Amino acid sequence: MIERLARRLPFFYGWVVIAVAFVTMAIGVNARTAFSLLFAPIVDEFGWERATVAGAFSFGFFVSALASPVLGRVMDSRGPRVVVELGVLLMSAGLLLAPFTRTPLHLYLTIGLLVGGGSVCLSFTGQSLYLPNWFVRRRGFAMSVGFSGVGLGSIILLPAFQTWIERYGWRTACVVLGALLFCTLAPLNLLLRKKPADLGLLPDGDNAPAPGALRKRSNVVDAEWAAVDWTLSRALKTRRFWLLALGYFTGLFFWYAVQVHQTKYLVEIGYSPTVAAWALGAVSLAGIPGQIGLGWLSDRIGREWVWTIGSIGFALCYAALLAMKSTPSMPLLYAMFTAQGLLGYGVTAVFGAVAFEIFESRHYGSIFGALSLSSLGGGAAGPFVAGLLHDATGGYDAAFWLSIAMCAVSAAAIWLAAPRKVRAVAGRIKG
Repeated sequence: MIERLARRLPFFYGWVVIAVAFVTMAIGVNARTAFSLLFAPIVDEFGWERATVAGAFSFGFFVSALASPVLGRVMDSRGPRVVVELGVLLMSAGLLLAPFTRTPLHLYLTIGLLVGGGSVCLSFTGQSLYLPNWFVRRRGFAMSVGFSGVGLGSIILLPAFQTWIERYGWRTACVVLGALLFCTLAPLNLLLRKKPADLGLLPDGDNAPAPGALRKRSNVVDAEWAAVDWTLSRALKTRRFWLLALGYFTGLFFWYAVQVHQTKYLVEIGYSPTVAAWALGAVSLAGIPGQIGLGWLSDRIGREWVWTIGSIGFALCYAALLAMKSTPSMPLLYAMFTAQGLLGYGVTAVFGAVAFEIFESRHYGSIFGALSLSSLGGGAAGPFVAGLLHDATGGYDAAFWLSIAMCAVSAAAIWLAAPRKVRAVAGRIKG
């Protein structure tokens, strides 16, 4: 049935894949982000140190990082249905078992191991393993549309989750979220395929060229580099791989350091829990037009520029958070979530495209899976280091300044990796 649908709608099936990714990201990523709303009630109920509780989130990233190289190989051999459905099963199990938490170990096994570890299959890493195959000319725009599901999910899901916590307690809220995730995503992701050729289609929904027709201009800039049959072992020997690893590590560090600690920080400096939860959702609301617009822009000016814009957005977000400490005003709150969402989410718009355009090959899944060791390591380190610095200094100033430095390092690393020198975006193809 899926094959017949694809043949009848060759132009639209790529967008069907994007729509599935949109819904998967909307629920899957926000089920992980919801830890930020669980953070306060868990700390308040059990009285555990913040670094201990935040460490469960970081532990999930650590597990994801260890699993990501294997995940890439499974994607290369079995495709996205196996990978994504595995993530659905693990995350659902973790949320449904979380209410039985009584010790930090329980929290690390459920929210950490199952939810955090399983989320890598559904989130930016898992989706970036196969979505770039479906588009070439509109790669940045298409992927940013799929990833913008995170924003819509945040607007709807996170405020609802906060309401469930306040009315019924965090344990019941976890059960409801786990059931929603499984019942929605398990059947939907059966529509996925790894690449258009699996259904007899071409990228961008193109029709097969007529015999003798002129081929479209190539976007390859460095023909020698692009001709290499990149394997993981070959990629590991290149400077570009390690620059990407650095850019991804620092990028996920500054992303998740604020995601996990933002809500608790805002409450501590004078905002109500409702406003703090609303701000978390507002970040993703601003991220929808920001992500799509910057994804579209990246197809015209290049991936490096958009990654830099996203890094600047997060730096401005941290600057606003620092300023709020002495002046917790609504204008600063608006500035914080606007910079984080409208500009910062530009990083996700090009997250998959940056690596794909450098190491596109039959073994891309294995290469990106190895890069994910670094990116997920950064996502694990960010919340944990921020928690440690808070416990050591009594505040978040040191953590926020460190994250601003990470923004600069990340942007510089992506410029030095230079995907523009391997494959040009559509707006920069000459001829």
